[in-house]
Amino acid sequence: MVTKTKSGFLKVKCECGNEQNMFGKSAMEVSCNGCGKTIGQPTGGKTAISAEIVETF
Repeated sequence: MVTKTKSGFLKVKCECGNEQNMFGKSAMEVSCNGCGKTIGQPTGGKTAISAEIVETF
């Protein structure tokens, strides 16, 4: 499942259980700090998120 974001900053939860904050329009690939899996892909606009979005800021 890939979700497009609608906010500036997000708290996301990876499959490994690690939660981390990230920017919703990142220009670089975002990896999980716990397991190293890619959880965000840049799309030229809003980031495509492949993790669960827990909270938006």
